[in-house]
Amino acid sequence: MNSKHLAVAAALLFLAGAAGGTALAQTPPPASTTAAPAAAPAAPAAAPAATPAPSDASASNVQTPSATPAGGKPNPYGLGSLWANGDLVEKSVLVLLGVMSAGTWYIFFMKFFEQSRVISQARIVERRFWSSNTLNEGIDKLPKNSVFRSVAESGVRASSGVTSGLVNVNDFIGMSLNRQLEEANSRLQGGIAFLASVGSTAPFVGLFGTVWGVLNALIAIGLAGQPSIDKVAGPVGQALIATAIGLFAAVPAVLLYNLLVRRNKIINERLRSFASDLQTYLITNKK
Repeated sequence: MNSKHLAVAAALLFLAGAAGGTALAQTPPPASTTAAPAAAPAAPAAAPAATPAPSDASASNVQTPSATPAGGKPNPYGLGSLWANGDLVEKSVLVLLGVMSAGTWYIFFMKFFEQSRVISQARIVERRFWSSNTLNEGIDKLPKNSVFRSVAESGVRASSGVTSGLVNVNDFIGMSLNRQLEEANSRLQGGIAFLASVGSTAPFVGLFGTVWGVLNALIAIGLAGQPSIDKVAGPVGQALIATAIGLFAAVPAVLLYNLLVRRNKIINERLRSFASDLQTYLITNKK
């Protein structure tokens, strides 16, 4: 009886142990408990991996403002720097070129307006003078400051002032008219020679300023002992500003000189034509 009870108890214990082992083998909580801590560090590990992206954006934001002020800063090798840091020779060259350019434009506008006034006077002569009944009436119709009126009055005085002498009336009238034409031409030509001088000398004045600036720049670089490209290009490029200013003064001077000379030729042709016709009229009436 005891052996039977012992056998049943042993069988129950075996079945209980087998069932407990199966339950322990199939129970997931311990595995999930151990996997959760392993998975938890994975999320923080991914977070630092994505963290450098803002650092790139911040780096780009830092570089952008630094580039903007660099573009907005004044040129350290510009005209202002050349004037501020230049010596007496460089400043004298810049002042001389400025005077040349200002004088060129001043003379051009003055002579252009003067030529325009004479051309308008020539139109008045064509409309009023030759359509008058008498010579004195035609002279009165001309403006008092007209060059053509001065020529006409000179011819009238010459025709009425000489009756006999070393020259005849025709030659004397011709000499008086030619003298008046020469005076008018001298007034028209006054100042135009300045434009020709500026056009021929301004480039060389600017070149002298450039040579002087390059010489000073090379001496400074040699004394500093830093012959890098940034130390050479800036000062040498700054010295070239003088040549650019010289060309800026010379090119307009040449073009404006040619324009004024061409207009003077037109005015002289009209004056000579008027003087020739007037001389013919005076000689005919004198006879």
